[in-house]
Amino acid sequence: MAVSLKPLDEQVIVITGASSGIGLATALAAAEEGAKVVLTARSAHTLAEIAEDIVAAGGHAISIPADVADRPALERVAQAAVDRYGRIDTWVNDAGISIYGRLDQVDDEDNRRLFETNFWGVVYGSLVALPYLKRQGGALINIGSETSEAALPLQGMYSASKHAVKGFTDALRIELKADDAPVSVTLIQPTAVDTPYPEHAANYLSQEPKLPTPQLEPERVASAILDAAVDPAIHVKVGAMSKMNTAMAKIAPRLGDLMAKQQMGRQQRDEPPHAREGALYEPSEDGRTHGRGNENAADRKEALESNTRR
Repeated sequence: MAVSLKPLDEQVIVITGASSGIGLATALAAAEEGAKVVLTARSAHTLAEIAEDIVAAGGHAISIPADVADRPALERVAQAAVDRYGRIDTWVNDAGISIYGRLDQVDDEDNRRLFETNFWGVVYGSLVALPYLKRQGGALINIGSETSEAALPLQGMYSASKHAVKGFTDALRIELKADDAPVSVTLIQPTAVDTPYPEHAANYLSQEPKLPTPQLEPERVASAILDAAVDPAIHVKVGAMSKMNTAMAKIAPRLGDLMAKQQMGRQQRDEPPHAREGALYEPSEDGRTHGRGNENAADRKEALESNTRR
C-alpha cells in the first residue's frame, strides 16, 4: 500500500524531547507551518511555557509531560493527543541523552539509564504510536545519528544506543511493509548539531564536554524531520559529515577509526566539568534550541515572533 501523508498544516504531530534542542526546533517549525503539535518531555514547566508561547503566537499546541522510558506515560500522551485533536498523523521520537566517558569507567546504572531513554524510549514511542498511525496512515520518525553507523569514542554507549535504534527502526519498517501498513518509517541521521546536548550529558571527563565542529543548526535537522513527515523516506543523513563518516565506516573502516580517534581531544572544553549527571536523571528545564556553539542564536520566543502565520 502506498503511504499518503498530509500537508503539515493538516497534521497532528507528537514530538518527544520537545523541551530543547532538535525536538524544540521541530516543534516551533511545525507550529509555524500550521501543524497541531503535542509536546512531551520530562521538563514539565518548560514544556508548558513552550506550548503557551506557540499558542500566543497563533499556533496550536498542548504539553504532556512524560519520561519516554515509561511506556504507560507515552500511552497517556497518545491518548491526550487524540482526545484533543482527534488523531495522530506523525510521531517523532527525538528524546535522547549522552554520557561522556571511557566505556570502562561509566557506571552500569548510568549506561542502563541512557539505553532506557535512547533505545527503549524509541521502542515504546514507536509501539505506542503505531495503532494510531495505522488508522488513517501516517509517519513514524526516529532520530538516530551518524553514530548509528559510525562509532564515536568517549560516547561509546550513546553510539551503541543509536546503532540499536537503527536496527529496531529498519526491522520495524520491513515488518510494516510486509503487513502493507500505511505508515512510513524514517531514520534521521544528523551529524553534530549545535544544541544543549553536551550540557545535558552525564560527564566522566576531567573537563567540560563539547561536540566537535563543524556543527549543524538544529533548524536544519528540524527541516529534514518535517520533510519526512510529508514525503516518505527511509534514511536521511543530515550534514556532509554524516554522509562522509557513515560512508567511511563502511568502505574504509581502518581510516574511519583513525579519523574518529582524532575526535577524542576535540570533545572537551578547556574548563573544569560542571555537573556529573547532567540531565540523565533529572530534567534540565532550560528550554533552549541551541547550545554554546552559537551564543547569538535566537531563543524560542524570538523565533516565534518572526512567525508570519496568523
